[in-house]
Amino acid sequence: MLSCAIGIDTGGTYTDAVVIDLAARRVRARAKALTTRGDLAVGIGEALGAVLADGAAAEVAYVALSTTLATNAIVEGHGEPIGVILLGFDAAMAERTGIARAIPDARLLNAAGGHDYAGDAVAPLDEAAVAAFLRDTAGTVAAYAVAAQYSVRNPTHETRVRELAAALTGHPVTLSCELAHGLDAPRRALTAALNARIIGRITRLIAAVQAGMARHGIAAPLHIVKGDGTLASAAEIAARPIETILSGPAASTIGARFLSGLDDLVVADVGGTTTDIGVLEGGWPRLDRSGALVGGHRTMVQAIDMRTFGLGGDSEVAMQDGGRLGLRTNRIWPLALLGARFPAVVTAMQAMLADPEGEPNAGRFALRLPGEAGELPAREAELLGRIGSAPVALGRVLRGPLARRALDRLVARGKVALAGFTPSDAAHVLERQGQWSRPAALLGALLLARGTRMLAEGDREAQARAIAAEVFDAMVTASAHALLDSLADAPLEGAVAAAVASGRGRVGGLAVTAAPIAPVVAVGGPAPVFYPELGRRLGCRIVLPEHGDVANAVGAAVAVAKARAVVDISSAGMGDYRVHHAAGAPIAVRGAAEALDLACRLAREAAGRGGGVVALHVERIDLPDVPGDAGLIAATVFAEGVSSVGT
Repeated sequence: MLSCAIGIDTGGTYTDAVVIDLAARRVRARAKALTTRGDLAVGIGEALGAVLADGAAAEVAYVALSTTLATNAIVEGHGEPIGVILLGFDAAMAERTGIARAIPDARLLNAAGGHDYAGDAVAPLDEAAVAAFLRDTAGTVAAYAVAAQYSVRNPTHETRVRELAAALTGHPVTLSCELAHGLDAPRRALTAALNARIIGRITRLIAAVQAGMARHGIAAPLHIVKGDGTLASAAEIAARPIETILSGPAASTIGARFLSGLDDLVVADVGGTTTDIGVLEGGWPRLDRSGALVGGHRTMVQAIDMRTFGLGGDSEVAMQDGGRLGLRTNRIWPLALLGARFPAVVTAMQAMLADPEGEPNAGRFALRLPGEAGELPAREAELLGRIGSAPVALGRVLRGPLARRALDRLVARGKVALAGFTPSDAAHVLERQGQWSRPAALLGALLLARGTRMLAEGDREAQARAIAAEVFDAMVTASAHALLDSLADAPLEGAVAAAVASGRGRVGGLAVTAAPIAPVVAVGGPAPVFYPELGRRLGCRIVLPEHGDVANAVGAAVAVAKARAVVDISSAGMGDYRVHHAAGAPIAVRGAAEALDLACRLAREAAGRGGGVVALHVERIDLPDVPGDAGLIAATVFAEGVSSVGT
């Protein structure tokens, strides 16, 4: 009997896996493995093997994966070489796509074609130019993106280019009309180009996960969480990987709702690298109607409306203006984790603390990450050669500013990780957290104290706790500011925001308060450490659900599948209408009622392919004071089918 589902989430620090009992709606098993950034499949395989220790492989109905791969690839500018074919774009429109800036090495063709608002061809498709471009680029690109003017009103030119590309190159092709319904052709083109660029990466990840499932005897379908919190099959995502933008935050909101049992809530997902804050109303997350913004690019992908802050348990602690300790947005390894995995680190820090001279980088380490080095510039290759399989003190690696820049490039490429004092270390010193090495955290606090202020003679434990308390306060204060900024229509600033976030609650002779209207469900590993104090300062209800540290994986396992379809109706005059749909050219229809019936039927069929219940919504534009359908000018039919992938 297929009675359970597996959810997997790849985070910045950990890859989590859970087994969910579908009938009892409970977490049956859970496991964590370190995320292997160079090859995500390694960490996924380890987590999968650990969670299946009870032999549940034969009972798995499906596996659902939440992944940051698409988001990270776009933010970091990585991906495959692509060709972009624009149809009916003038020079100004082509410039407005931003493709040349976002993907400088893309090969571009601007050819005749495209349609007008009514779906009529503006010019015949220049098949000869398209075919010549395809032959010229077939050996140098891995995928193509195609965008035509008003292709959402008539997709035939885009689909014809796909036919030509399949015949002449065999490469995957992304059509802009299949990713978004909006009329903004330049933004549709950019979305299609970004999607084409990351197809190869997501395809390799899917293949690796499926291979891992096979090794563990799991003969079940693989689904992936999209940015709106719903699931799609691996095959669908292989063609449209850009839909997984914000997959991880979306999964956390679904998991928070499942674990808390609340329908109206604020979700704060606190990880090692970031804090993501969103809102659920009536059981569904708010969506960003303007399209997901990722890596500075505004796409047309429908995704959860969530604010992301570079603030987590593994944020780097550094001296701020005014002499106080604060947090940087970059993620490093906590010293407590490093000391637990490499006990020699504790001995090394003891020697650093005993050194009367000290050094600027005391308490900071570099760690080589798994994976092949690949082709590197000479300076980076030489620096990487000095970093072995065990952590090395940063002072032994850095020999001048050029070495610092080379190290930064190695970190950005995922070849090396840095380690130092973090909020997680502060929590270990204060005994609010205890899974790693407290001695390493204590030594890190003392080295930080010596590096940022005088380390006095006397009680070292008390001095370490004082440093840790300052870092703990900085983390809670920054988290409170993030929550206030996310929920206020007009962000709180200045003295009022500082008074609320600090917990003082006073500005001069005024008492000031600000609290979320709905309960805050805080999930992620660091949440139970920092959010109770945040709740006290803001005077709000904080919910810390059981299994909240694996909420993303839980959300992946319990999410549902959604199919959406949009069909437009436009007036052709004197009672004639055109029905614009994704399957082909517009259909001419006589009579408004007949056009509405056809549009509803086409939308229902497209959205009901998953077998779920389909809901229809119609938006109309009518002439004023004309009764019935006689005054219909235009309409849009929205259909949404919801189904459980476990059925």
